Amino acid sequence: YTTLFRSRIKVTRHNRFKFVEFYTRFLLETSIESQFNAFRAGFLNICLSQSLHMFLPEELEQAICGRKMIDLHSLEAHAHYSEGYRRSHRVVRWFWEFAHGLTEDGKRKLLSFVTGSNRVPIRGFADLIPNFTITRSGPHTQRLPTAHTCFNLLHLPEYATREAVQRKMQTAIENAEGFGLM
Repeated sequence: YTTLFRSRIKVTRHNRFKFVEFYTRFLLETSIESQFNAFRAGFLNICLSQSLHMFLPEELEQAICGRKMIDLHSLEAHAHYSEGYRRSHRVVRWFWEFAHGLTEDGKRKLLSFVTGSNRVPIRGFADLIPNFTITRSGPHTQRLPTAHTCFNLLHLPEYATREAVQRKMQTAIENAEGFGLM
């Protein structure tokens, strides 16, 4: 890649695949080589220790990434509410009905939409900081719910019907993009 830039070779349809190959190698290897080497040294320092061998690969993955299975009853038990919402509010009840009806993939999308991660903290939702919070964001509207992942905060309008909550939440979680790290 750097050779192509230094030599000022024009990218043509004949050399475009070579350019993409060089550019990809530059982005994923060369440009981050010093940072990766520092990470690698630290990682190997930990991974080569005897204590690491006590874990099964699945246990290590869970310790680093969190749990895959989402216990919505636990999330609901540790959830907080604000701006007029409380656990017994009809819109909040409709939200939890929607959430409990999701597939595992849907639950991961919901969690990712609100928290930025599709994994549960290793010790469960009690350790989620800040707490998962559902806040009222105004009266019934055609707008979708929004979230602030840094604060684990779901802004949920006070929709007039159960169907509106389900439809708007489904649209929001299905079309949320995130950072593509999961």
